[in-house]
Amino acid sequence: MEIRRFRPEDAQETALVIAKTLRVSNSRDYPEEFIEQNIASHSADELIKASNERHMYVICDGDRIIGTGGIAGYWGSVTESILLTVFILPEYQGKGLGRKLIETLEQDEYFLRAQRIEIPASLTAVQFYRKMGYDYKNGITEPDDGMYRLEKYR
Repeated sequence: MEIRRFRPEDAQETALVIAKTLRVSNSRDYPEEFIEQNIASHSADELIKASNERHMYVICDGDRIIGTGGIAGYWGSVTESILLTVFILPEYQGKGLGRKLIETLEQDEYFLRAQRIEIPASLTAVQFYRKMGYDYKNGITEPDDGMYRLEKYR
């Protein structure tokens, strides 16, 4: 397995990874309409645009992309950052790859310069991020618009 920076030519395959993960892993926690809106907002074109504003990474198993994640400044801040678009194909979940991806993101310059890092966590992934040291933002333990707001201070 290799984790490397996202390249524009990765966009189509990465969009398919996100779509499959949402449809399989997140479908038990969210209605179909929510899943399909999320898939539309993570199209190949949207991923290329996003890669111009954040550092995106992919996990590869040989030539196959099996996961992705990104980090950016939080609304342009240099003291706060945000983790975004973290997805691992369902058949690769539970093998430590999500942890390796988060550890990679936590070595990125956006993380290292930040005092606070936020992540909007799905109902599906909230406990994973809590195990990675992220806690409920402002102590709010209820989701907002279907997502938990978690944060970590450095």
